[in-house]
Amino acid sequence: MSVLSSRAWRHRALPAAALLLAASLTARWVTASDHQDTADVELNPTMDMTDFYAFPGASPDRMVLVLNSQPAITPAAAGSASFDPNLLYQIKVDNTGDATEDRVIQVVFSGRGTDQTVRVYGPMTPPVTGAMRNELTTAAPTLTGRINTSLGSATGMQVYAGILDDPFYIDLEQFFRIIPDRRPAGGPLAALPATPTASAFRPANTAVNFLRGLNVASIVIELPTAMLTSGGTPRLGMWGTISR
Repeated sequence: MSVLSSRAWRHRALPAAALLLAASLTARWVTASDHQDTADVELNPTMDMTDFYAFPGASPDRMVLVLNSQPAITPAAAGSASFDPNLLYQIKVDNTGDATEDRVIQVVFSGRGTDQTVRVYGPMTPPVTGAMRNELTTAAPTLTGRINTSLGSATGMQVYAGILDDPFYIDLEQFFRIIPDRRPAGGPLAALPATPTASAFRPANTAVNFLRGLNVASIVIELPTAMLTSGGTPRLGMWGTISR
């Protein structure tokens, strides 16, 4: 399988109230948000990873991981939208500081539409490691069930895979005027006015959520932090991939 899209985050798993403070003050981005990474992704939006997030969970010993894809799903399409059953969605975790994954969560889908089912594997030792090496495990899934449904337990792993709103505040209209080659060739964002040309964003008080009303295909996982730090240290490097 070849990696189509990847996002990364570095985070230190800390106890109690320090966890939230660390997430806001000491955690740092390794790469920034980006979309339409390749021509293949531009032509196949289901492959497009929009963002990967990691933040504190419902209690100090838990963490939430979010992998989003398929930007700009319209309200009309949201009711029937689903994940690509031909892709492997992964969250990879380095807990030894060598930039190689030590734990992995793998997510795959079967069928299409509202009857689609999700299978979640891990966290576990990766079947293979390396940026361009991705292989689905042969182990039994940790969780399985329908999309758009909360799966799992509040004390173990919980998973929700479905269509969600992910607000994004950016002067997108002005952005496409500044860098016109990033303007989509089709879809709802292609309808934003392209003229006049521009060299800077408008004042901050004009910022709006340009993606309001549009949705993403989201995989949300909450789990005990110990599942990610097992065999390593509290300092975690995490990234998401979508591959085929």
